[in-house]
Amino acid sequence: MKKVLALVLAAVLIASVAILPGCSGSGDSAKKFAIYSDNAFAPFEFLDKETNEYIGVDMDIMAAVAKDQGFEYEMHNEGFDAAMGAVQSGQADAMIAGMTITDERKETFDFSAPYFDDGQVVVVKPDSDIKKLADLKGKKIACKTSTVSGEYAESIKDKYGFTIDYFEGSDTMYQAVVTGSADACVEDFSVIGWAIESEKVGLKILTEPVNVKGYGFAVKNGQNAELLKMFDDGLANIKKSGEYKKILAKYGY
Repeated sequence: MKKVLALVLAAVLIASVAILPGCSGSGDSAKKFAIYSDNAFAPFEFLDKETNEYIGVDMDIMAAVAKDQGFEYEMHNEGFDAAMGAVQSGQADAMIAGMTITDERKETFDFSAPYFDDGQVVVVKPDSDIKKLADLKGKKIACKTSTVSGEYAESIKDKYGFTIDYFEGSDTMYQAVVTGSADACVEDFSVIGWAIESEKVGLKILTEPVNVKGYGFAVKNGQNAELLKMFDDGLANIKKSGEYKKILAKYGY
């Protein structure tokens, strides 16, 4: 009888613990969001060789917003193409990866308010014989897959008569131009500016920025609306507090 009573009391205790507030882990307040990002798009996300951790503007903004809004997340730096695929498949709750907000992307993603504006430029080696867009005829241009920079290059390739090679990361794209396997590349102005100034990549910017638009935090259409609102609210708060300016200043903006 004592044995049966002990088993009953144990069952009641387990049931009581299971229904205590915050113990189930099923509510949104207890959820840890899966956020995906790029892995080679400095200064927005890049690997710090000293700590072996990913740092950058996007990493710092995400951390500041999450702290302000009181939610937890796990960051996955898998590459830009992989991040978009993860959000579309439901593997990721959201992505932040220097992603330009466009009407075409709005068909698949819901975006936050813009948190940074940028445009595309054509980039060459300092001693290149390419002096203007018309000189791109017959040349090979490097672009990053699934990017607005690639879309811009596609939009002008017939007019200027060049071909395009695609790369998964900005770093490998730059290297193609530096080594001569590509004659030029198209990249976001702020990103290539960082590479030239901070990483001493041997390239120069040929053109003025075009198609200047905002970067946005993105979720799949119709999903994670609460997370999207928390990002917008947190972004507004860190801008008001001055934390946003400190983050940009940290990376030279």
